[in-house]
Amino acid sequence: MNVIYSLIPGMMFFGVLLVVVLIIAVKKGQYEDMEGSGNRILLDDDEDMMPHPTSRQGAGKKATD
Repeated sequence: MNVIYSLIPGMMFFGVLLVVVLIIAVKKGQYEDMEGSGNRILLDDDEDMMPHPTSRQGAGKKATD
């Protein structure tokens, strides 16, 4: 029974701490753009990593020659 008397203030402390962290996150704009990150992964912005089509044609000509 004595354990409960020490756990209740501890849990109240963690509850208040989580509310403070939530308020700080909302003020910093953490939840303003909820769909942007999900849509950004679907966009093709990795063109720098893909081979250029003209270099592919040149490579194909070299292979057939």
